[in-house]
Amino acid sequence: MTFNDRNLRTPSRLLMALPIAALAFSLAACGGSTRPSADDVAAGLDEFFTSQGQELPDGASECFAGYLVDSELSNETLTFLANGEDKQSSEADKALTTKILQDNLDECATPDTEE
Repeated sequence: MTFNDRNLRTPSRLLMALPIAALAFSLAACGGSTRPSADDVAAGLDEFFTSQGQELPDGASECFAGYLVDSELSNETLTFLANGEDKQSSEADKALTTKILQDNLDECATPDTEE
């Protein structure tokens, strides 16, 4: 009979663990406190612009990503960008993202014309 008792307790233990596992997964999916790398943000920028039918010049996404990651943008906004989303976590982040892209446009998105 002891064997059967263990079998009855196992499903209830699993059911109790599911909400904890779901919470841990959802926190990980939100990005939590992990700051995306410049490579991740660059890949997300490329993905976003490609989905819009646009192509950035070679090296532009990496250039912009470096400035974005080194800024005071929240980890959440950087995670959105790394996922290829045009989304920011706040109006302040939206304004800062726009400013960073505009301020570095000449450096990052102007094709190199050296001969």
